[in-house]
Amino acid sequence: MLGGGLLKWEAAIENLVVNQGLDDVLDKYFKASAYTASHFVGLTDSTPTPAAGDTMAAHAGWTEVTAYTEGTRQSLVLGAVSGQSVDNSASKAVFSINATVTVGGAFLCTNSTKGGTAGTLYSVGAFSGGDKSLGSGDSLSVQGTFTQADDGV
Repeated sequence: MLGGGLLKWEAAIENLVVNQGLDDVLDKYFKASAYTASHFVGLTDSTPTPAAGDTMAAHAGWTEVTAYTEGTRQSLVLGAVSGQSVDNSASKAVFSINATVTVGGAFLCTNSTKGGTAGTLYSVGAFSGGDKSLGSGDSLSVQGTFTQADDGV
C-alpha cells in the first residue's frame, strides 16, 4: 500500500512448506514436543527460489529483505480456525519500507530477529504476480491464509 492508503498491488503466494517446517509440525503435533505459537513474517528479495531443504541458516535461492523501519520481523497474529483454514486478515503483518527495494515474496519462521539465521523456517514463497519495486515511505501489508485439505486420493 502507498503511504496515502491507496492499494498499489495485490498478489497471491503458493508457498513451499520446507522440510524443516514439516518436521517441526510432526514433532510438535504428534510427538507433543515443546511448542511455541510464535511465528513471524519476513520478506524475500527478487525472484526467490524456495527449496525443500531451505532453513533460516541456509537458503541459497533467496535473501531476506530488511529495508523496513520495524525493528523485528512482523508477528503472525491468526484469527479463528474454520473450514480447515486460518488467516491474519484482521491483523495483517505490516512493513514500513524505508529504502528503494525489490520484494519478491515472503516467508514464515519462528524467530523475530530481522536478518537473523536462528529459528525454524516453516515456509517461503514467491508473489504470484512477480517482483514488486517499493520505495521509502511505502507500506507493505502481508496477509497469510493457511489451509489444510485432503487431496482426495
